[in-house]
Amino acid sequence: MEGLTINEAAETTGWSPRMLRYIEAAGLIDVPRSEAGYRIFGPGELQRLRTLRELLARFHCGLSDVAFAKRLSSDPELREALERWYEERARRPEGVASDDWLRWEQKKHQRLLDLDTPPKSMETTTA
Repeated sequence: MEGLTINEAAETTGWSPRMLRYIEAAGLIDVPRSEAGYRIFGPGELQRLRTLRELLARFHCGLSDVAFAKRLSSDPELREALERWYEERARRPEGVASDDWLRWEQKKHQRLLDLDTPPKSMETTTA
């Protein structure tokens, strides 16, 4: 199989080997492998990488934007959840006075953040 290794493709395209792996993992490019399992970049893959760079520049977006758009187009559950979220309007919870709603939301967010924070006794210290 003729083509470029990941390092040669990185040098040719200006993407780092790490970014080429990310692009592949995100499903933005499909890179064939040699019998030994090495990525082989041929002219088709190089063209896709070039046009991807042009797309990013034209629309002023990043790789993560394109990767998310790909995921959104292939995951109907995610797409539907986001569409519902866009359409929903904020509603004051039952039993919360309108002048207390902001404070109630702040406390709710803080409780959720506290769940993600490990207790002080579990934090590691360096000597």
